[in-house]
Amino acid sequence: MSRTALLVLADGRFPAGGHAHSGGMEAAVASGRVYDTASLETFCRGRLHTAGLVAAGLAAAAADGYDALALDEAADTRTPVPALRHISRRLGRQLMRAARATWPSTDLDHLARHRPQGAHQAVVLGVTARAAGLTSLDAAQAAAYESVGGPATAAVRLLSLDPFDATAVLARLAGELDTVADTSADAAGRAATEGLTALPAASAPLLDITGEQHAAWPVRLFAS
Repeated sequence: MSRTALLVLADGRFPAGGHAHSGGMEAAVASGRVYDTASLETFCRGRLHTAGLVAAGLAAAAADGYDALALDEAADTRTPVPALRHISRRLGRQLMRAARATWPSTDLDHLARHRPQGAHQAVVLGVTARAAGLTSLDAAQAAAYESVGGPATAAVRLLSLDPFDATAVLARLAGELDTVADTSADAAGRAATEGLTALPAASAPLLDITGEQHAAWPVRLFAS
């Protein structure tokens, strides 16, 4: 049951809205920072160990049953840029719709009632994982993978990269994905006694800056 649920949740065809977002890849391509497979791998590695680590920690804590509203506030403090906060909540709202239709639960209903404008994506992901019978490690793995899977897919469209090469990048990052997920799940376990400060709070200033700039573009292929 749980293995199948994890596959459904991590599937790019799950209607959570992620296909419309590049995770900062469009701005990175426009600036010339990502232009081939090697630079894509560098970008994804950096995003995994910053934004991905933070998202995985929040998702793992939510899957563990930590108060989702408190986690949503913690996500706000870990997302200093207004544009990225807006995008995270927008993605969370779309994920919430899909999750409630797929795995109805009182926890999801509670979060939707108290965050009608949308909770942060990582928090919704963790509550969804809990509703689907998944573990905190499962939630962390899904969040970590999402943090690099979206940008890699976007790079194929933006740069006309060979999809096989982009997939190979994700495969080479598999060990680091597992490490980030393990670290996040461990931090979520400690949060029960140490509080939210136990969760990762890594920063990625360049992603923040370019995310705010990208939101102001009059014409763009991706929403973020």
